[in-house]
Amino acid sequence: MRFRLTDDQRALRDGMREALARRFDADALRAAVAGADRAEGGTEGEGTGRRRAAGGGTERDGSGSGGGGGARLDRALWRALGDLGLFALRVPEADGGVGLGLPEAVLLFEEAGRALLPGPLIATHLAAGAVPGAATGETVVAAVDGGFVEWLGEADVVRGDTTGAVPLRSLDPLTPLHRVPAGRAAPAPVAVLLTAAEQLGTAGRVCELAAQHARTREQFGRPVGAFQAVAHLCAGILVRVETARAAVYAAAVTADPADIATARILADEAAVRGARDCLQVHGGMGFTWESEVHLHLKRAWVRTQRAGGVTESEEVLAAALAAEAA
Repeated sequence: MRFRLTDDQRALRDGMREALARRFDADALRAAVAGADRAEGGTEGEGTGRRRAAGGGTERDGSGSGGGGGARLDRALWRALGDLGLFALRVPEADGGVGLGLPEAVLLFEEAGRALLPGPLIATHLAAGAVPGAATGETVVAAVDGGFVEWLGEADVVRGDTTGAVPLRSLDPLTPLHRVPAGRAAPAPVAVLLTAAEQLGTAGRVCELAAQHARTREQFGRPVGAFQAVAHLCAGILVRVETARAAVYAAAVTADPADIATARILADEAAVRGARDCLQVHGGMGFTWESEVHLHLKRAWVRTQRAGGVTESEEVLAAALAAEAA
């Protein structure tokens, strides 16, 4: 089975990276974090301002911001993502979508993870074709995921029961969270895989940042990457990235639940350990305002709680291996 990207897939990936570089670069990322920090003090405990919507979800009525953090969604950016086809990517052309498949979705969500793009991207992508306006980016869709829901206060439609939602202080300044008492449902395999793709994007980005810093930062008259301890950290990051990439791309082709579970486990490890090791390479500089490394680590930690978390994937993989051995 061949996993080499086609020319069209490379063009799709590169186009998404270029578009994000224009619309959500490092300056825009820092501005979004600063805006979330300024707004956070006024959002704690505010009402959710919601009414019951069809299909067991909820819909905003415009009263109250929803609490759960100070981050605000850039609606112009969200519509631009709709124009790029991020949300309608897997909707059939006959229904007004792009008509591509899961491999292409994985490539775009990898780029979204690399750029630390904020918002309920996966929930809106999965709602395209089912919720009016989701495919074009006119409607922001959030979803209850286990015991949590991201971006509750900014969503137009929320899929799932948010009764009794309580705002939480999120580790990631650009992922506002609420806890909901509703029971945990089995995560959709596509949601698991797209989460893995975002984690892969973070893992790849911190690998680039670690290598760049190791080449340019000097101590004792030499680049720090010349020291064995730093070189080993960078090598370990790269190995985990490439291992996770092979697993994620393979799972996008096969769509097998066991392959998706494997991809999730490896991508979570590559993102979290990679970001931690990247911080080690940077030293204290990694937690400064000028660096994005700590933001990647915080987002990676938050993503580990999505779509059942790594424990759910471990259970799926263990069941599949047990069935093969039987």
